[in-house]
Amino acid sequence: MILAGCIFIALLVFGVPIAFTILGASVGYFAVNPMMASIVAQRMASSLESFPLLAVPFFIVAGAALARGGIAQRLYHLADGMVGHWWGGLAQVAVMNSLFLGAMSGSSNADAAIDARTIAPIMRERGYSNGYASVVSAASGAIAPIMPPSIGLIVYGLLTDTSIGRLFIGGIVPAFIITVALLLTVRVTAKRRGYAPERSHRLPTPEIGRRAWAALWALAMPVLLIVGLRGGWFTPTELGAIAAVYALIVGLVIYRGFRWTETFDLLRESALTTANVLFIIAAAAVFSLVLSLEQAPQKMIGVLLSISDNKFVVLLLINVMLLILGMMLEGLALMIILVPILLEVTRALGVDPVHFGIVLVFNTTIGSITPPVGTVLFTVCTITKCSIEEFARESVPFLVALIGVLLLLTFVPLLVTFLPNLLF
Repeated sequence: MILAGCIFIALLVFGVPIAFTILGASVGYFAVNPMMASIVAQRMASSLESFPLLAVPFFIVAGAALARGGIAQRLYHLADGMVGHWWGGLAQVAVMNSLFLGAMSGSSNADAAIDARTIAPIMRERGYSNGYASVVSAASGAIAPIMPPSIGLIVYGLLTDTSIGRLFIGGIVPAFIITVALLLTVRVTAKRRGYAPERSHRLPTPEIGRRAWAALWALAMPVLLIVGLRGGWFTPTELGAIAAVYALIVGLVIYRGFRWTETFDLLRESALTTANVLFIIAAAAVFSLVLSLEQAPQKMIGVLLSISDNKFVVLLLINVMLLILGMMLEGLALMIILVPILLEVTRALGVDPVHFGIVLVFNTTIGSITPPVGTVLFTVCTITKCSIEEFARESVPFLVALIGVLLLLTFVPLLVTFLPNLLF
């Protein structure tokens, strides 16, 4: 285990991608015993032999089709009609736009990248600083991994054998709470900086209604998800396939946002994203086996329970640990590595797995927008050409708001569990 730890730290220091870092440490652990070397390949292959895991590529295709299919522009106009008259109008629109897009993409990276490409340039033209525009794009991306269909929640459900339907429904209320927190943060910061509303008056209700009607096919997708899951008509995997077909039909036939000749590029982009996600899952599965053989879950339970047997104290400690680790490790890999350990701890304390899943996914999402190696941070800064130093300065009020929501969700489980318990 010492050799594996040294390899892990060395690869991390040299900037090796996290999936290869995890895999390299695992190979180092098993290389000591040549008889067990074949376990690495077997474990990687078996970790991907899962029917529910098919939901991941399906929802990735759906998100890519919706992003290209003219839907983002219609949702932007709807968000502008709803909140463009508030202080920091464009920033408010970016947050609302992320709420709508989050119900389709399931990925903070995808959602933040769309805002960084479409809304951030307009914000800079209207006098917003590049750092502020970049931070708003990244922070609003934190909504997507909580709002169904979240890729993170699907992976968590597979790892813990928790109902993905309950996780999806459990994420709805927290997603709206995150949205409200970000809208208030934008209002306070924009008023202090003098970022004026886009217009002095609220649009008439009929005009907002017309914009909502124009985006109806886009807005119908989250309703399809919730009704399909609640009615038991589809499994999450089947729903992913239906969502992908739905998104392609809407983009190609109804909104005509892209042509048939562009579908190859769309599918290639989706395949690359899927390969990245699945390779991390496969590599982390081997590392999870290492942790299991070293009895890391049992040791972690002993350490945490020796500090306190109060579940909220332990959850607070877990949150602090994850926030620190999230600054250095990719969120999905971090979740896959630690879930087998932390789930045993939370089960021993009687924590609802749906509640813990939402808290865990949101925590790792916050880590993705914090320096020094946040994946969403680098995605947005690469697009907007914003320096990490400027991003870090501008991000403080938004990180405070997101961490405040994290603590609220941690200490008030009913905010997560109420809706799943009611509907299921």
